[in-house]
Amino acid sequence: MKFKRFISVFLLCTCLTGLFLTPAAGALEVPDIQAKAALLADVNTDAVAYAKNIHEKNYPASLTKVMTALLILEKVSGNETLLNQEVTASESAFSDTYYHADGSSAGIKAGEVMTVKQLLQCMLIVSANEACNILAEWDAGSIAAFVDAMNATAKALGCENTHFVNPSGLHDPDHYTSAWDLYLITKAAMQYPEFMEICDSAKAVIPATNLSKERTLYTTNHLLSTWRVIGYRDKRAHGIKTGSTSDAGHCLISSAQEGELHFVSVVMGAERIEENGVGNLLNFSETSHLFDYGFKNFAYRTILEDKEIIQEVPVSLSKTDYVTVHPANNVESLFPRDLDPAELDRVISLPETVEAPVTAGDKLGTMELRDGDTVYASVDLLASSDVTADKFMVFRHNVTLFFKKPAVKTVAIVLAVLLVLLVIFRLTGLSRRRRYGRNARSYSRGYRGRRHR
Repeated sequence: MKFKRFISVFLLCTCLTGLFLTPAAGALEVPDIQAKAALLADVNTDAVAYAKNIHEKNYPASLTKVMTALLILEKVSGNETLLNQEVTASESAFSDTYYHADGSSAGIKAGEVMTVKQLLQCMLIVSANEACNILAEWDAGSIAAFVDAMNATAKALGCENTHFVNPSGLHDPDHYTSAWDLYLITKAAMQYPEFMEICDSAKAVIPATNLSKERTLYTTNHLLSTWRVIGYRDKRAHGIKTGSTSDAGHCLISSAQEGELHFVSVVMGAERIEENGVGNLLNFSETSHLFDYGFKNFAYRTILEDKEIIQEVPVSLSKTDYVTVHPANNVESLFPRDLDPAELDRVISLPETVEAPVTAGDKLGTMELRDGDTVYASVDLLASSDVTADKFMVFRHNVTLFFKKPAVKTVAIVLAVLLVLLVIFRLTGLSRRRRYGRNARSYSRGYRGRRHR
C-alpha cells in the first residue's frame, strides 16, 4: 500500500516537473543569426521583426550597387528610350581608383557599346564593377560626381551611418553603411519595377556587341538559382543583391513574400564555414532562417481600435469635469503570433488638465504600445466629445491671468508705492497742520495774556 502511494506521488511530481519545464506552446524562438549584422523588416509597415546590430557601421561590398541602381533608375525608369540608350565604356571607367581587375566583372572592355539596361543587368546579376563606373560617368559626367550624388541621396533617405567612396563597393575604410540604411536604400529602389525585374533574374542574355560575342549572365544569388552552387535555393526569395570581400565578409539583401507579409532581409559580415566537410555560405542559409522565423511567427493584427476609450482628462473652465480620449485610428501592426495585444504596456502622455472649450477630435495627447523596448505603435489621442466653456469661469480666469502679467504686476507695484507715498504725504501734512495749529493757539493765548497785564 505504501509502495503504491509512493509510486502515485512520484508520478504526480514527474508530471508537474514536466509541466513547469516544458516551454509554453507557440513561444517565440528568436534565432541567433551568425553574422555581424542582420535585419528582417516588413516592407508594408517598416516594422522590424529581427534586428542584430542594425545601426552598426559595416563594409557593404557589392550591396553598394543597390544605391548605384537607384540613382540610375531615378533617371531612366519607365523611359524605354533612355533604357535602350547606347553607352560607350570609357578608359577612365577602368582606372585604378575605381576598378580592380580581380574584382567581379562581366568582361566589358573599354570602347564597348552596351545599352543602359544591359549595363544594369551586368551590375545587378553578376555584380560587374565596371558596369557601375560606366553608368556613373554616363549619369553624372564623372565617377566622383556620381559618388557625391550617392551620399546626398543616402542622406535624403534618412541614412545616418552611411558614406560611399565608389559606386561598386570596392573596399575602402571610409566606405561603409548599416543594415538599416541598406533597407532604406533597397526599399527606395524597389519602387522601380525594372529593379526587381533585373535583380530577381536567375540569368540574362546580352546580345553580341561591337567587342564581344553574345554572353549569358548567371546570378551570383544562390537563393535564386542552382547554376553556380546547389543547396541554397529558396523559392520564397526574390532578388536582391549579393556582396563579398575579405573585409566585408559575405553579405546579402533579399526579399520574400507570403500572403500579406512582405519581408526584406539584410545580412552583413557572414562567414563561410565547414559543416560535415561541406562549405556553408552563411549569408544565404541565414537569410532563409530569417524568412522561416518571420513567416512562422508574425502576422498583421489589429492591436488597438479607434473606438476604445483610453482615459479621462480633467477639464477646467467648464461645468463638465472631464473629457474622454480615444485613439485617432485603428492600429494594425506586424505582430508576434504568440503575443496578446492586451499584454502590451501603454505609455500614455496627456496633460494633467485641459481648458474648455474642447472640440471632439482635438488632439490631447499620444500613446505608445510597447513590449519592453519594442514599440509596436504610436497613436494620437483625440477628444471624444465637445466640452463648452462656462462664461463666468472664463471671465474670472482671464482677470486672474491679466493681473499675473509682468507688466500689470509692475504697474500695480508702482501704483501701490505711489499710494503708500501719498498716504505718508497726507499723514505728514496733517501732522504738520496739527502742530502748526497748536503752536498758533499757544501763541494767541500768550499774546492775549501779555495784553491783559
